Amino acid sequence: MLKIYNTLARDKQEFKPITPNSVRMYVCGMTVYDYCHLGHARVMVVFDMVYRWLKASGYDVIYVRNITDIDDKIIKRAAENKESIHALTQRFIDAMHEDADALGVQRPDHEPRATQYIPQMLEMIAQLEKNGLAYRAADGDVNYAVRKFEGYGKLSGKSLEDLRAGERVDVAENKNDPLDFVLWKHAKDSESDEVKWDSKWGKGRPGWHLECSAMASDILGNHFDIHGGGADLQFPHHENEIAQSEGAHQCQYVNYWMHNGFVRVDNEKMSKSLGNFFTIREVLKKYDAEVVRFFILRAHYRSPLNYSDQHLDDAKGALTRLYTAFKNGPPAVVEKIYSGVEVLDWNTPHAARFKAAMDDDFNTPEAVAVLFDLANEVNRSQSPQAAGQLKVLAGVLGLLQRDSQEFLQGEANAGGMDDAAINAGIEARIAAKKAKNFAEADRIRKELLEAGIVLEDTPQGTTWRRA
Repeated sequence: MLKIYNTLARDKQEFKPITPNSVRMYVCGMTVYDYCHLGHARVMVVFDMVYRWLKASGYDVIYVRNITDIDDKIIKRAAENKESIHALTQRFIDAMHEDADALGVQRPDHEPRATQYIPQMLEMIAQLEKNGLAYRAADGDVNYAVRKFEGYGKLSGKSLEDLRAGERVDVAENKNDPLDFVLWKHAKDSESDEVKWDSKWGKGRPGWHLECSAMASDILGNHFDIHGGGADLQFPHHENEIAQSEGAHQCQYVNYWMHNGFVRVDNEKMSKSLGNFFTIREVLKKYDAEVVRFFILRAHYRSPLNYSDQHLDDAKGALTRLYTAFKNGPPAVVEKIYSGVEVLDWNTPHAARFKAAMDDDFNTPEAVAVLFDLANEVNRSQSPQAAGQLKVLAGVLGLLQRDSQEFLQGEANAGGMDDAAINAGIEARIAAKKAKNFAEADRIRKELLEAGIVLEDTPQGTTWRRA
């Protein structure tokens, strides 16, 4: 029986879906104004793992991960780049998908964008206003009256007395209470029509917290099973989601709240100010994407994840040992024994241990230990059955699905094309494009791709990463 650590209960609880054999899950996604970083990678990989295990356990799963495509940071970045908000967000949505695909992250069933759900957000604000939980401030914003919602703080464990005014103290005078948060931000005259929508409260745009409440409820219903995200979202974002959704609909919003741990870099919190901030594509220039996925899954999702070259090198060596089991094992074992048509027998010792680990709050470190035990058995006994089990169980985690020779050869050749050669190819491609020799430019791009080098054209120039 699956048990999940529920942040709301502060305990592991037996998972009981609202509808038998069906799971509805929402995960907070990205704000698309820049490339995804390692923290985003962890969210994507962790909840992809959860999604895969729920499906492997026989549940019908509806998985929603949203995209925030309107936000103060997005507006500022678009202005700095002198490009439209749509052009900026679409470019980084495409980049996010490239990064997710590289990490073996399956696309969610729904990927709603905030700008597509403005009517639903306005409807929720109106309902909150009707229920006495929203008011229009003197500056034109519509705010949520926090102290009027009895359950505020139940997710984070924070009391109203312990809470302080937010960072923007300068706007507190326009709130009935400094704890109140914005639902609808009035538009400034200087802002373009691209960031304004009509409402009965005047032109404006939604507050960030409101987006997820409206999108989740519209797609999954007012009450659903699992809501996930990074630990940094627990307060105030998820706390505010509960206040909005339960305040509007007068019923429980979510049964199980899941939060993955922080990413640290050499035991320090990752931040731009410390200069230890890494995007996914920067990391993928140095390490195979499956190595990064394995590195993330080898830690328990609720534990801090400490990033360093040493830890990635260790993960690379460990994953190589798993792939080597197939290289040294009996030929053509997996395709013949476990073709995907046959059902894995979960009662066999290794499979039963793997299942017990995953059912214990998605204990991937123990599940990975089972994979190494199977790899040792393949190396020792040349058992086709053990090799087949290894392939299938690893596949549940999105691992070991490539041809072993291809992976091992790729690691042997990693860095085979040095930076100078790559940059020379990029310069030759730029020269070809300037000369309008697009066939030659395409040939160079294809040649680099065949060498495992992916190019990305941006307004600032061409960047590259290893596939």
